Amino acid sequence: MTGRTVSGVCHGTLGELYQGPLRAGPDPDIAVVSFPVDRHSWVHFTHGTDPPDPPPLGEKAALAARLFLKHFGLTLPPGRWSAHSDLRTGVGMASSTADIVAALRCLFRLFALPYDADLVLGVLAAIERADSVFLDEFALYLSGRHRVVRRLGTDIGFHTAYVTEPGTVDTAAVTDLLLAHYRRHGEEYQRCLTDLLKGFASGDPAAVARAATTSAALSQRVLPKAVFDRMLAHQERFGADGVFVAHTGCLIGYLFPGRPDADLKSDLSAFFHSLGHQCSFARGGYG
Repeated sequence: MTGRTVSGVCHGTLGELYQGPLRAGPDPDIAVVSFPVDRHSWVHFTHGTDPPDPPPLGEKAALAARLFLKHFGLTLPPGRWSAHSDLRTGVGMASSTADIVAALRCLFRLFALPYDADLVLGVLAAIERADSVFLDEFALYLSGRHRVVRRLGTDIGFHTAYVTEPGTVDTAAVTDLLLAHYRRHGEEYQRCLTDLLKGFASGDPAAVARAATTSAALSQRVLPKAVFDRMLAHQERFGADGVFVAHTGCLIGYLFPGRPDADLKSDLSAFFHSLGHQCSFARGGYG
């Protein structure tokens, strides 16, 4: 039907509540508990009369579309792609993974096919190390192996105030550095992950926030954030439950149990401005 539009949407992340080894040992797997955020990537396809153009999100999304069509033996109908994203690239918001998942969800709807998470995983595995944004819940996830170790549900949620430090991080370029760090500090990471999972199991946001802070502090030893120490020192002043980071990105922020009021937002904004940053506020998680 000419003019009809179908869309796919995927949320991004504010880094991770945990990134480290799944378990201590000489050959660690990189495990993550991504921190979903209420910011999104959209991909649209509008039926028309012109031959379909390539997806507008770059080579990864275009490759995902080609793999999808090849898997099902399908050909795109006439029409055009369009896209939009709230997610900044290269800072730890899972923008490229969200673009891929949004494009695949758009294609499932375009061809009236049931959503197949296993197919999405297979496409992601063929393209990049990924976050678990294809799930609508928290998960302990092996980003390199593309395997969900444990689903952690939707009971936990936070309000956040965060900033993005300058620059970008190439995850692939720092992988060897991270693995060496994980081998040196495996037992500390093991305790951190155990505490995090206990927090999720008991539905205790404060326990999750404490473990996220520990994970951020461990990350600080290998990929430091410039404002981490100042933020940690002022955490109690602002009533935050913890500090989170994009472990291989540029984001850092506070975790709050409730929505900050106007006065607290003003105080936080002034604090971050004094550190040279404009802060943002967003809802993270689910509960």
